[in-house]
Order: sequence, then C-alpha cells, then structure tokens
Amino acid sequence: MGFSLPDLPYAHDALASAGMSRETMEFHHCLHHKAYVDNGNNLISGTEWEDKSLEDIVTGTYEAGAVEQSGIFNNASQHWNHCQFWEMMGPGGNAMPSNLEQAIASSFGSVAEFQKQFVAAGIGQFGSGWCWLVQNGDGSLSVTKTENGVNPLCTDQVALLGCDVWEHSYYIDFRNKRPAYLQNFLENLVNWENVASRLS
Repeated sequence: MGFSLPDLPYAHDALASAGMSRETMEFHHCLHHKAYVDNGNNLISGTEWEDKSLEDIVTGTYEAGAVEQSGIFNNASQHWNHCQFWEMMGPGGNAMPSNLEQAIASSFGSVAEFQKQFVAAGIGQFGSGWCWLVQNGDGSLSVTKTENGVNPLCTDQVALLGCDVWEHSYYIDFRNKRPAYLQNFLENLVNWENVASRLS
C-alpha cells in the first residue's frame, strides 16, 4: 500500500495571518512530513507491514517494541500525526461547537482550564513531542503529552486535538518561545469544527 504525502487542506500561506508562516508550512509539510513518508515507504518495503493500514502499522510496531521496528514506528507515527495536524488547523478561525464546549467543560470545569492544561502539557514535554486533547474509553476528555512520534493510537485513546512541539513546527515564527506558539495555536489556528467532529 505505502504512504503518500497528502495535500494540505488549504494553501501553504493560508495560516500566515494566524501566526504560521508560508515558510514554516513549506519546511514542515514539504520537507519534514515528506521525509517521514519517504523514509517510511523505504522501511516497510518487503516487510510484513507493506500492505497494512497506517493505523495498523503504528499500533503493531509500537506493541512490538523491538529495536528493528523503531524506524518503521517513528516514521509511520509521525506521518499519522501530521495528517491529523493539518486537518486540526484551518484559516480564518471558527467558534467552538457547543457539543465540544460542553464536553470540555464537563471534563475540565471550563474551556479556560482546558487551555491552561493543554499549554502546560506542551511546555512540559521535554525535547520533541506532542500535546493532545484526547477522548478516553469512558467518554471523558483529558490532556496528555507524548514524546517524539508517540500518539493516542498507542494508548487506545481518540485524538481530538494535537499540537506538534518539535522545534521545526514553530522555530521560524516563534524562535524558542514555545509557550507563545502554543497559546497562538489555541487562539488562532485550531479548526474547532474538525476537533468536534472527532468526538464519539
């Protein structure tokens, strides 16, 4: 089956006015994401994973945990992460749908408390990784953080919102100011309708 680099759901400069420049998007999508696709395809060629779905490759290689599977896992998981990331953002901004707002308030007490925990998770992820808003098996929501390419598929959670805190995601626009990047992500970049659509 193999991986393929998806087109962005908007132009590379569509998020510039919201704080994510064309240069960042071109480096991030056309170079970094493409590298995960190309490396992943090379690594799965001729293996048991060649004809598996992306989700099966991520969970299967994560569960295997063997050193020889780590390259496949890293590239497959980062490919999956980025496919979600592009969809979770959008130009122009939109209001948070009421069903998502209610779910967040039920789990965190308020949207403001969720945002506080989300930013703290992103800041607190040492080195490279992601912070997430996830839905648990019991329907509740929580904020998590993962190192490198690990994602909610690995823990049987539903990824509602994820923010890439690898430096290539923000250094061109925000330099070393990860907190400012995270706050701007929540305030100006998130496609809340997409996030709400992921609720089960």
